[in-house]
Amino acid sequence: MKTLGLLGGMSWQSTVPYYQLINRRVAERLGGFHSARLLLFSVDFADVEALMRSGRWDEAGELLAGAAGRLEAGGAELVVLCTNTLHRVAPRIERAIGVPFLHIVDVTAAAISRAGVRQVGLLATRFTMEDGFYGDRLAARGVETLVPGPAERDLLHRIIFDELVHGTVTEASRRAVRKMALGLVERGAGGVILGCTELPMAISGTDVPVPVFDTTALHALAAADGALED
Repeated sequence: MKTLGLLGGMSWQSTVPYYQLINRRVAERLGGFHSARLLLFSVDFADVEALMRSGRWDEAGELLAGAAGRLEAGGAELVVLCTNTLHRVAPRIERAIGVPFLHIVDVTAAAISRAGVRQVGLLATRFTMEDGFYGDRLAARGVETLVPGPAERDLLHRIIFDELVHGTVTEASRRAVRKMALGLVERGAGGVILGCTELPMAISGTDVPVPVFDTTALHALAAADGALED
């Protein structure tokens, strides 16, 4: 079994499910008393959020690249960045390490392909919905991405940063997120990506009549499977 290096804390609310899902997958596959062999480097999200908010992405990349390097130095053989938005700086992290990096968009694209979906709706932070790093990578794999309109993108961004990263969500916010997802389906989306690792707190697969791609679960399970590959 390979040692996984989890780069988390963005936010810690969504890092917890990674640990649970990875260990459950390893236990299911190996049985007995088996659990995952892993390291966790959890950043102070206040530092990262300030860099994102002020558009200092290069500095965010340097910060996370340094953390990834420390995971590798500690023995990590596969690095997993436990967040969607910060995959914007994934190239900087990949250049800093000599071990494989498991990209969340690649994992999600593979799941979308297995489902036979070619047009998906993307719910995420405003950074993720408006920057090409996510949609372009999906497009390269034959998947077209739809996003909500500007006002809805602003609302969803506020819900994520004002509620979800703090571990809370109101019923009004749940209704708003479901409405956004249904709006994407009405526009032709054959599936909906939960492109923020906290979004499963606000919406689930039973809320819309199309497949829902939970990136947190997909990424975590792919990490566990990657650790168990020969």
